[in-house]
Amino acid sequence: MSKPISESTYRVRLFNRGYGRRQCVKCKAFFWSIKDRDDCGDAPCRDYEFFDIPVKRSLSYREVRDLFLKFFERHGHEIIEPRPVVARWREDLYLTIASIVVFQPHVTSGLVPPPANPLVIAQPCIRLEDIDSVGYTLGRHMTNFIMGGHHAFNYPDKHIYWTDETVEYAREFFVEELGIPEEEITFKESWWEGGGNAGPCFEVAVGGLELATLVFMMYRVSEGGYEEIPLKIVDTGYGIERIAWFVQKTPTAFHAVYGSLLTDFHKKLNISEPDRDILYAVARRAARIDPSNYSSILAIYEDISRSMGVSVKEIEDQLKNIFDLYAILDHTKTIALMLSDGIVPSNSGEGYLARLVIRRSLRKLAKLNVDIDLSELVSMQLGYWGDMYPRMIRYRDTILEMVRLEEDKYRGVISKLSTIAPRYVNKSPSLDELVTLYDSQGIPPDLLAEELDKRFSYRINVPSNFYSIVASRHSRPKTVREYEKEELPRDVVERVSSFPETRRIFHEDPYRRVFRAKVLGVIGDRYIVLDATAFYPEGGGQLGDRGILRVNGKTINVVSTKKIGNVVVHVVDSVEGISSGMEVDGEVDWGIRYRRMRHHTATHILLGALRRVLGDHVWQAGAEKTEFKARLDVTHYKMPSEDEIRRIEYLANRVVDEAIDVKIHYLPRNEAEKIYGFTLYQGGVPMEPTIRVVEIPGWDAQACFGTHVRNTSEVGGIKIINIDRIADGVIRFEYVVATALADYARSFEDKLKSMAKSVGSSVDDIDKRIETLVKEMNNYRMLIKMYRNEYIDQLVKRAIETQDVYNDIKLYIARISINDRELIKEFLIKSTTQEPRLIATALLEEQGKTYIEISLGRIASQKIDAKQIVNELTRYIQTKAGGKKDHVTGTVEAPAEEVEKIIRIAIKNIIENK
Repeated sequence: MSKPISESTYRVRLFNRGYGRRQCVKCKAFFWSIKDRDDCGDAPCRDYEFFDIPVKRSLSYREVRDLFLKFFERHGHEIIEPRPVVARWREDLYLTIASIVVFQPHVTSGLVPPPANPLVIAQPCIRLEDIDSVGYTLGRHMTNFIMGGHHAFNYPDKHIYWTDETVEYAREFFVEELGIPEEEITFKESWWEGGGNAGPCFEVAVGGLELATLVFMMYRVSEGGYEEIPLKIVDTGYGIERIAWFVQKTPTAFHAVYGSLLTDFHKKLNISEPDRDILYAVARRAARIDPSNYSSILAIYEDISRSMGVSVKEIEDQLKNIFDLYAILDHTKTIALMLSDGIVPSNSGEGYLARLVIRRSLRKLAKLNVDIDLSELVSMQLGYWGDMYPRMIRYRDTILEMVRLEEDKYRGVISKLSTIAPRYVNKSPSLDELVTLYDSQGIPPDLLAEELDKRFSYRINVPSNFYSIVASRHSRPKTVREYEKEELPRDVVERVSSFPETRRIFHEDPYRRVFRAKVLGVIGDRYIVLDATAFYPEGGGQLGDRGILRVNGKTINVVSTKKIGNVVVHVVDSVEGISSGMEVDGEVDWGIRYRRMRHHTATHILLGALRRVLGDHVWQAGAEKTEFKARLDVTHYKMPSEDEIRRIEYLANRVVDEAIDVKIHYLPRNEAEKIYGFTLYQGGVPMEPTIRVVEIPGWDAQACFGTHVRNTSEVGGIKIINIDRIADGVIRFEYVVATALADYARSFEDKLKSMAKSVGSSVDDIDKRIETLVKEMNNYRMLIKMYRNEYIDQLVKRAIETQDVYNDIKLYIARISINDRELIKEFLIKSTTQEPRLIATALLEEQGKTYIEISLGRIASQKIDAKQIVNELTRYIQTKAGGKKDHVTGTVEAPAEEVEKIIRIAIKNIIENK
């Protein structure tokens, strides 16, 4: 697909002031520079020579961020508060990977105006696609970073600024603010694509280090090519970490960003800081490093060895653990950011990505062979960054508890390695198989490779960028319906799409039961579209309404209601006698609708209670509201305790008792987000410029399409009836309200009555009766245990004293009349332990078949294999059995008396054949 681009696109006003267009002799890219040069000034075409380029002053990481914001604020940009690192306002992306993500797709599509124009933001981002490179490149790659972005949105009728001004801002910031000599700056021509948009861009590099990217978003990417869009967007990304590295001239970007925390990590991990001269020497050449190819690192070591007169071994010894330390330093901050912004580690969604970073950190720690908990390192990050990210301090205890739980789970995963590894001997697992193993079992493939090499001297290939591949595959959500629902046929969807928007009586007045409307269309034999309707269409976990339509004295049943775009479709049992233009009278099945409304409002109430008791990390992961009960799936890292459940119910019902009026607001998206934050999108992200906000004042506010009661008191009461962990990191709550609660209480009473009858008691006295029965049962258990032990001792005594001896091997066959497999097992273990020459056999006859269990003592198993006995049995009679050399179990298709005779024959045959 050819790019719609020409030299004139890049010929901006600044370049008329002495800049020339040149082509890099190495990468062949075109670039602009004020001085004559033959390389583009960017890595890997040039080493990191920025260490020698002067600047006005050294600035801390935080000072660089503030300087960037204030510079653009002085130039008319409004500073926008950064958003979380988890993209709650989007359903097509988990993490905030760039500042433009904040405005995609609602602003970039033209649907919603930007919160300011122009604007500037210092947005914390997380990008995991290069996670395997972190550390090796000394800071060129990081999983977390701040992207400084200044953005301008140019509408056809409102121009802000475009390429000329953007490049001039970059030149002024780097030259005037930072003091970089202008002749050292290059503007490399490039092309950018992302989020369905594209456009030309400049990569701004100085001394080998790319400091900013200036994108001019002007195309939509489609299958047919690039389509120019009316909204032209300036999308810039300034690397705050790289700029801090540049102005501080530290040997790595980690020194510039983490400062004293880096020193603390060296001490905590017991890794000496390398010689500064050697580290600087590597840093200058770091642009040449290919993390996937160790020979590129070795080549640098050899080059340094020649120039400094230091052996390669000494350089390797100095740096052998340093790359892993840098990776752990980076990853632990990323973990702190992810968890403080409400991500719960799990095996799906954004939680999967958090777990990936945690487990890669644990793997790195294991390689360093240090006895330290990951939670301790994360705690250090929380303390260091708490001033910039207050949520880290606020949720410190919860974050550390989640990390500790993840450490425990990882230890459980590793314990499975010894049993899983043998399955891969003499196999060469593909990348997909390794990813499946990691997804399903959590086994890191490099650890599997080590285990196979150590135990079986078998080697497998593991991609050096494995974690990057996995992160890329899981970076975006897969479309999953919250619950199974009937889909409309494609031809119906296509025809419905041509109808005008349906007037929503169910929103105008959710208590309206009857209405009159005009038929706009009849589709097939099951679908009717009206110009207005009080029937609520399925959505947001609330099922579609049922009811009836009346026309010309005929009644038609509405069995379900759907929504395609802004058109409501009534699914009916018949369309006979109905045609376009007719007027119909509709009536909603109010009993069903009102129960669903109550359950829907209860869902908002319950979610507010869950977040107050369990924490702000609780996020809706699914919901369903029916007339019988409702369910709410939320992200949480462990099952709630009984005390927490009581508090949740108490708070939820207190909101019911307080009789709070439920407010419905229609607000511009930016205003709604400013007032309520991103918890608005608990139930999904509407792609609308105006948000319908359902608010329980002081308790909960969500963007919600559903129908709700006017006052919380109408919910009547909320009772949680079941709690289950449906996935790792996802807890399901099922609950009933109002009249449904009465139905639940009735079914509960029926169970109690049935139980009371079973134990010979009244419902009122059932607790006392059960208490008595439990005491009696415990007494019987003690008696049974005593008799059982006596019986086992008698069996063991007979077995040991048996006179059946075959070639110094003793045989005892016990015909057991009690169906007690544990008794049999205990008898066999005790008898063969006390008499190592014994073959102890137990036979239990059941409906003409015989359960058989054979156990061999230590000496007996050296002379006879229990599986041989089974094989010999099968010669005489149908047998299904298996086990180990010294113990087998199975079933024989014959009575116990016959089985006993055959066992004696089988053992005699085996001994005589030996």
